[in-house]
Amino acid sequence: MKLMLLLLSVLPIGLMAQINESDTLKFKANLALTGVYQSGNVETLIYRAKSDLSIRPWEKWVYKTQNSYVYQEFGKEKADEDILSLNFVYFDPDQRIYPLVLSFISTNFRREIDLRYLLGAGATFKVVDADKDWLKVSLTSEYEQTEFAQADFNRNEYDGQATLDTFRGTIWINGQYKVLNEKLVISHESYYQPSLEDGRNYRWQGDLGLEV
Repeated sequence: MKLMLLLLSVLPIGLMAQINESDTLKFKANLALTGVYQSGNVETLIYRAKSDLSIRPWEKWVYKTQNSYVYQEFGKEKADEDILSLNFVYFDPDQRIYPLVLSFISTNFRREIDLRYLLGAGATFKVVDADKDWLKVSLTSEYEQTEFAQADFNRNEYDGQATLDTFRGTIWINGQYKVLNEKLVISHESYYQPSLEDGRNYRWQGDLGLEV
């Protein structure tokens, strides 16, 4: 016997939850909730929540936050419980080049990250800025500190240090394109984030979204 519960989005949301900081709207919000429960040979519980918020409190200032929570349990044993909060402040994003400040907070159960925070600043360059399509590249520099639940790593030089910190430089690329008479929206977000102190310490991520 199987039982599945799905909580659909309570507000419209795209595949990428993309918020364009140069949007003229003063307030924009999305919320998506998804829950799955399955019983049988392996009892499964999955819950995901994701929210996006963009506020323009003054004419030239935009605050944007993206937050997510994931919990997964298989056979009544926790497999994931992760929190991610991405926060940005943009100044005068209607210009082709504009500054930004960012702060990230995250946890990761599987990677045994109790808390990671990142603070930084930089600038965004509008490569394409059309009515239907846009492409942006951002360059930022950040300070990052991570507190781990243990101090035994796959790289021995870090063993014994439950708290690690470093300075990073990051390139961000994101864009959105409307094709086929605007019936299909293609969006992408990606970044490459190396440590400025250790070239072997880096991370990257890429996401592609298609919306009909």
